[in-house]
Amino acid sequence: MLKFFKRHPPKEGEERERLKKELFKFQKCVEHGFPTKPSAMAYDAKLQLLAIGTKSGVIRVFGAPGYEVSATHEGDVSVTSIFFIPEEGRLITACSDSSLHLWEINNKDGSCVLEEKELEAGEAPKVKSMSACSIGSDSLSLFVGTESGNVHVIDVKTLTETHVIAMDVIIQNVPEDFKVNPGAVEAIASNPVNSDKVLIGFNRGLIVLWNTKDGAAEATFNATQQLEYLTWSRNGEEFISAHNDGSYITWEAKNSSDPKDPATTPYGPFPCKAVNKLLWKMTKNEPMLVFSGGMPRASYGDRHTVSIMQGGDNHVVADLTSRVVDFLIISRADEKDAIETDRDDPRALVILAEEELVVLDLESEGWPAICLPYLNSVHSSAITCAQHINNVPESLWQKITDAGENQNKNFSKAEWPINGGRNLSPAPVTKDLLLTGHEDGTVRFWDASTSSLRLMYKLSTCPVFGIRDTSLDAQSPDEEEWPPFRKVGTFDPFSDDPRLAIQKLALCALSETMVAAGSAGQVLIFNMEREEREQDLKEVKVNVMADHEGFVWKGHEALSCKIDGLKYAAGFQPTCIMQLNPPAACTALALHSEWQLVAAGTGQGFALLDYAQKKEVATRCTLNPHDLTGTSDSAMSRRKSLKKSLRESFRRLRRRRSEKRPKEEKPKKETEKAEPGNIEETPAAAGTSEEGAAAAAAATPSPAPAPAAGGSGDCKPEERQVEARSADDSLASMVRSLYFADTFIVNGASHSPSLWVGTNGGHVFVYSLTVPASDKRTSDYVSCLLAKEIRLKHHAPVLSMAVVDCKNNVLPDAFEVINERAKAADMEGQHSIIICSEEQLKAFSLPALKPRWKNKITAIDGARLRKIQFVNFRRDSDNYNEFDIGCLTNTGDLRVYSVSTLRRQLSSTALRKEDINGIASFVFTKEGQGFYLQSPSEFSRVTLSTSTTLATPKCELELAEGLRPVPPQPEEPEPTVEAPAVEVTPASETGSQEQDQDATGEADVTATSADDSRMDQSAMSADITVDSVRDVIAENDGTIVTSVRTITQTTTSTVTEASATATEDAQEAVTVTNGVKEDAEDTVTDVLRETQHEVTTRTSEFVTRTSEKTVHSGEEVIKQLSEMKMTTAVIEDPSLLKQKVLDSSLTTTTTTTNADGEVTTTTTTTTTNGSA
Repeated sequence: MLKFFKRHPPKEGEERERLKKELFKFQKCVEHGFPTKPSAMAYDAKLQLLAIGTKSGVIRVFGAPGYEVSATHEGDVSVTSIFFIPEEGRLITACSDSSLHLWEINNKDGSCVLEEKELEAGEAPKVKSMSACSIGSDSLSLFVGTESGNVHVIDVKTLTETHVIAMDVIIQNVPEDFKVNPGAVEAIASNPVNSDKVLIGFNRGLIVLWNTKDGAAEATFNATQQLEYLTWSRNGEEFISAHNDGSYITWEAKNSSDPKDPATTPYGPFPCKAVNKLLWKMTKNEPMLVFSGGMPRASYGDRHTVSIMQGGDNHVVADLTSRVVDFLIISRADEKDAIETDRDDPRALVILAEEELVVLDLESEGWPAICLPYLNSVHSSAITCAQHINNVPESLWQKITDAGENQNKNFSKAEWPINGGRNLSPAPVTKDLLLTGHEDGTVRFWDASTSSLRLMYKLSTCPVFGIRDTSLDAQSPDEEEWPPFRKVGTFDPFSDDPRLAIQKLALCALSETMVAAGSAGQVLIFNMEREEREQDLKEVKVNVMADHEGFVWKGHEALSCKIDGLKYAAGFQPTCIMQLNPPAACTALALHSEWQLVAAGTGQGFALLDYAQKKEVATRCTLNPHDLTGTSDSAMSRRKSLKKSLRESFRRLRRRRSEKRPKEEKPKKETEKAEPGNIEETPAAAGTSEEGAAAAAAATPSPAPAPAAGGSGDCKPEERQVEARSADDSLASMVRSLYFADTFIVNGASHSPSLWVGTNGGHVFVYSLTVPASDKRTSDYVSCLLAKEIRLKHHAPVLSMAVVDCKNNVLPDAFEVINERAKAADMEGQHSIIICSEEQLKAFSLPALKPRWKNKITAIDGARLRKIQFVNFRRDSDNYNEFDIGCLTNTGDLRVYSVSTLRRQLSSTALRKEDINGIASFVFTKEGQGFYLQSPSEFSRVTLSTSTTLATPKCELELAEGLRPVPPQPEEPEPTVEAPAVEVTPASETGSQEQDQDATGEADVTATSADDSRMDQSAMSADITVDSVRDVIAENDGTIVTSVRTITQTTTSTVTEASATATEDAQEAVTVTNGVKEDAEDTVTDVLRETQHEVTTRTSEFVTRTSEKTVHSGEEVIKQLSEMKMTTAVIEDPSLLKQKVLDSSLTTTTTTTNADGEVTTTTTTTTTNGSA
């Protein structure tokens, strides 16, 4: 009965609702990493922009670091080709569905966007069976070859087809052998000097030099091998054809009889693979040839290579670990406006592979690689975990930078060649790191401070276990090996030992201490060092199963450590290793650098290590006594699994039958079908074991209903049935969360260090720690005693925990208070512990563990929590901040729950519920951002905070004048004139106030902008002057010209004798138009008077109906009338007023006012409905 009197969390009022909007907002920021499944690449030498298209239809354009735009094609299409229209910020894409698309890069709202341009002719023509595409050297035409041998010429400005070069016309003068079936169009190349000349190459080896101006073939070239590619020399006099047998041939354009040089097979004479693409560049010394493929089939047919040859001495074969998609050469000559030299002066080689981008410096000796400022292959080795560190101190940041530069000594010092666009983002206020653990045992440090994710430093754990890390070796070609291979790129999908994989990471940036835990129970503690040093490590072996001698481990063995005489480079150097036994994968990790303690959990239990004394502090086995047979991680024997499965099946059957009987006895009104997701939860305590007194209090939370998500009502939400979890589940022993906190454990008078351990079965173990003072830290031991144990009734995995003080602030991390990065926790008031499981959020008071609030998430909406982080949300307008709980559910929803009441504050769909890898890889930041793998090679970045973030690219692209329509100029801000309180009176009372209205009208005209060509409603008077329709009758043809003041005075005047007299005076004016004397009615005055009368009448009715107060400010009246739609269409749309006037007559009115206030009006009228 008492449960109905249980107090609820305080309601959220209107002020809280406003605060929500100021704090929380879901937004997708940017993608980091390498585009998945790239399929095409293009480069604009003038704007220095690089574009990459993918098989999923995505286009991403990159320039200088920080400049990035992207877009996606509609439908399920793949980008097959991309072409820039040089210096215009436009590009053309050809897709797998034979469609062509024109895109524009435009500056909008402080950044750049990539938009598909709407074509005047509608949809671009679809060229069926496209086999080759090439843009002309003049960038005016796009040549599209087909499988049937025809070439379609497309206008790049409009994407309309100008004409078709038919295969029958092309091969009129070729030998009979090629006339039968020359094959598909395999390659097209426009002459760089004369754009009228185009090489058209067919599959079987026929090459035709076509003159587009004359519409005829100038020459034909016959090759004996299947054609793959065509490329011109810079002077346009020679070209090279690449072939299927690994050879290439040089031809002279003026001599079609024989090639200039015989066919050359670089890696012959044995059969070779095809040369897929070849580029020919001129340098100041000797020509440079760059081609992909051509390797000997038998020996190196499985290699993915790009060969660079210059003369006889310079020869390098760039060896990549993934297929080469495309490559291009950035030349300095292409950056100039005109062809001033016969040299290309190649600057860099850009290689696009399936899994990475590689850029080689062609101006430095040996052609070394250039470090990538973006487009890094984040999945060089498969990512196994990630951790975000915010606000890194400058000292640690500089040490990491120096260590990374030391690793990059073999890279080129040249500047990044792709420098297009301009980054508008300000310098980051804080330095942020993203740590990624990998399958090969490495930890990579990424600069996540801006919208570009840059690799700073790589730490390898391989040397600790006697495995050499070859990725940092000098990448020089072997002089004795032929071809001269040199490994380039970082992508390496193979791992020497799966036990090396990093599973958990923790970094304290203030103490420069890092902990990495692996798949074989290894936990390594690192410290940052500036100098290289040789040191001996100490390995601490910890047996989690020490109290269970019968346990037999059937998994992999532990890694053998090499702890003596190892030399470590500057950077993070290992100081201690804790090896857990059994060597199972680490599932939870916690570091408290101020106490110098590390806790690590596995599927069997956890261990606590004092790394100051390199000594084990405590261990605990969390296995169920029935599961001590021992397996690799937690799998059961087949026999036991079958028995358990049958037992559970019968239990569910009995439970359903028992639930069905009482339901049938209920009245019909109470057994109406509930909405999906709103079924009452059944108790899950059937399998709960008996608990101690303290545990029982914690395990029996208040039965008060969880508050509705984001709601403020007191009604209990209907709950769905949650399937009960078995208490003896073999996975229940897995440690899922570890947490250090200095809080009240034993009593409310004194606080002490503590360790909280949460398991997969809903158990929470609370340990009281005794940490010696700093002066006795190396001599006295750390003690650890079990103080409390909590067993959650629903047995859901405990994902996260945090202690909050009486001000709802989460306890600060180690050293944050000392370094003045956070305020000290309030130790005077009461603390609470928030335990976040997969199904519920629960808050308990400390130290009594009395339940306060809870939110039964799974029971309410069926979702389960997957990732949780306590986030500090800030408001930009002031220094207000608060702690909340950021959550990601198994359905892909990102949510925010309040720490104080556990009510839901925000919910947005971020991921597809089918994206299991994305949900599993999600990592929160402490400021409300998030990273997740949207593909194996790409991080997607999102935010839940409205606070200003540098994660969203802010950039612009400068283009030549006239390339884009001039955007409408924003209206100049008018002087801020406080609108006077104006009494809105009915039409019958306006006569006595005419003079006041005239004065108001004049004041309004004076306050308005000098630019009278635009409508401006911001400075209207309360009774709606005609400032909103200023100069609506002013036209270039001079048909109607009326001064602003005349219109204002006429409109604001009401139907009075004075206005009638003025109108009669205006109507008496007579003007000769086309030689005909006409006495016309002043149509303009009548229209305006009629409109004013209607507005005045409706305003009076509105004021009388809504309020007795008739004094309103001008802006208030305008807003109210607009909302009530009481303003007439003539006032709202000046074009309608003009049309209404013209429908009656064409009138030109010129009005002058002398010093005495007399109005002289001259009117020229042409009556359309009849003569005056």
